[in-house]
Amino acid sequence: MINIMDLKNKVAIITGARRGMGKTHALLLAKAGAKVVVSDISQEDCEKVVKEIEKQGREALAVKCDVTKKVEVDELVKKTVEKFGKVDILVNNAGIVQFKPFLELTEEDWDRTLDINLKGYFLCTQACAQEMAKQKSGVIVNIASVAMGQQGVGAPNVVHYCASKGGIAAMTEALAVELAPYNIRVNVIAPGLIETPMIDPIKQDAAAMEAMLDKVPMRRVGKPEEISNLVVFLASDKSSYMTGSVVVVDGGWLAG
Repeated sequence: MINIMDLKNKVAIITGARRGMGKTHALLLAKAGAKVVVSDISQEDCEKVVKEIEKQGREALAVKCDVTKKVEVDELVKKTVEKFGKVDILVNNAGIVQFKPFLELTEEDWDRTLDINLKGYFLCTQACAQEMAKQKSGVIVNIASVAMGQQGVGAPNVVHYCASKGGIAAMTEALAVELAPYNIRVNVIAPGLIETPMIDPIKQDAAAMEAMLDKVPMRRVGKPEEISNLVVFLASDKSSYMTGSVVVVDGGWLAG
């Protein structure tokens, strides 16, 4: 699949790329030929991912960045352009989930989740789109969740998370319209239950895990690569007529 999606000479920034799906996105984009900027809150962890990419014979750069801080996001894009000359692809992947009953949520809980999961996407998208607009081309892939409301599902104990993911879907649709004249495409991937550190709290409760799997017709947890393959497709010219789309990858959860 990746062999027919040539990303040679493309430059991709991936946020939240030190582990989990973000790391897999970075590795597969590099395998497809892209020069990859690995970004997250730990420079050391980002450097480890860069070393894995370099072992593939690909180019990569590690940049520590807190996506909630505009000055750091601007520096991320600046370093990318200084190193590779441009930005072609942005994968907004950085995110957190906190399991907590709604009646116990604090303002701080709400603000932290929305700052990372939604404001971070806004800041990164704006900074990268300003560079993409100069070259009249670019691709932005936003990672949301099936827990995004409307066409997705509501989930208890993660109201702030659901709100942020629903916001990502709405923001993407608006951005697709506004950025189309610059030949910038913006799409959303909405994963279901995927094997990442984010679901560790669920896995620790056998009953909770079984209840989650009961919602998935395929009766299994998805692999990060099953999301990353779609990231590569959306980043490539093979998806050149796709923008404003929400693509669900959930083992049949919503269909069920």
